[in-house]
Amino acid sequence: MSRDAKIDLDWADGHYDFRLAWGHLIELQEQCDAGPFVILQRLSTGQWKLNDISHTIRLALIGGGVEPAKAIKLTRDYVESRPPLENVMLARGILGVALQGAPDEKPGEAEGEATGSGSMTSPTESSE
Repeated sequence: MSRDAKIDLDWADGHYDFRLAWGHLIELQEQCDAGPFVILQRLSTGQWKLNDISHTIRLALIGGGVEPAKAIKLTRDYVESRPPLENVMLARGILGVALQGAPDEKPGEAEGEATGSGSMTSPTESSE
């Protein structure tokens, strides 16, 4: 997993990057007629719809750099032609990382930003 919420995995017939950027999340929302968090809840609670799985994976493949036509073929071959439960966890993981970010990311902190400048007081903390 990388800092831009990209997941790289061995899946289907090879190694793929999966990533849902803001635009992909909007498209997912439109395709599934629900907000991304609602879709994540459905995937997590077993109340998912088939499109929740297939569209999440297809859009994440595209977001990871796979050409759209190949992403559709991969989704048809390895998601839609397989039992749904085989890919629910993948879809849930992709969407969870897209919404929450990578576990090591600290919101508001740029990559490489120093957190220990030697001072033990914060800029807003009084030294008295």
